[in-house]
Amino acid sequence: MTSSDFTNVYDDSVRADAYDKLEFPATYYLAYRDLPTLLSTHVRGRRALDFGCGAGRSTRFLQGLGFATVGVDISGHMLARARSRDPEGDYRLLPDGDLSSLAGERFDLVLSSFTFDNVPSMQGKTELFRAFGELLTEDGRFVNIVSAPEIYVHEWASFSTRDFPDNWHARSGERVHIVMLDVDDRRPVEDIFFTDDAYQEAYRRAGLEVTAIHRPLGDPGEPYPWVSETKISPWAIYVVRRDRGSAA
Repeated sequence: MTSSDFTNVYDDSVRADAYDKLEFPATYYLAYRDLPTLLSTHVRGRRALDFGCGAGRSTRFLQGLGFATVGVDISGHMLARARSRDPEGDYRLLPDGDLSSLAGERFDLVLSSFTFDNVPSMQGKTELFRAFGELLTEDGRFVNIVSAPEIYVHEWASFSTRDFPDNWHARSGERVHIVMLDVDDRRPVEDIFFTDDAYQEAYRRAGLEVTAIHRPLGDPGEPYPWVSETKISPWAIYVVRRDRGSAA
């Protein structure tokens, strides 16, 4: 992998500061709400890799669920904040997303939260997915939380896209824009649009198979000012394993 395989919008001290202050507000809450149940259902073992850990939010989340977790990221700005919040944590810098430093290690779970919203190409995604397959234990699972295509064309409790009509015409691999409403930094975030079919194809090319897809919806009884969340899921959560029929 090279730096061109990522659009790292958070390798910026101002944006890193803003993102560091987030926990699980509103729309983000839905991405994590059902993870404990998903992980207890699909994952055996307690050793985890948090790929694209950023400021360590998801790493600390996994630790709270009892996972011994290694957090990795390509952004030194974000890792500095992760280490500040969690001095005893295991956080490692991966220059250009190179996973070779993890060779020989095995994980029962690889979690990636929103990271693949910033990996532009099918090739880049596929190479990383294939590398994750090599890092998984025999019964290990890769859990990939990504932005659903619908997130870029609706309004949300935590996001706005109304100023970006071009999002409606995006195809897989093209850039889309969204504004985060839960932080002071309101500069548009640039993501990479990717459909469900495209993700399914990337997993297949990487020798992986999807065992479950979860699309969380907001509950009207939850204490958040839902906008579209009760009818449209902003996130897709893929549970993936090595394809036992292809390369075994």
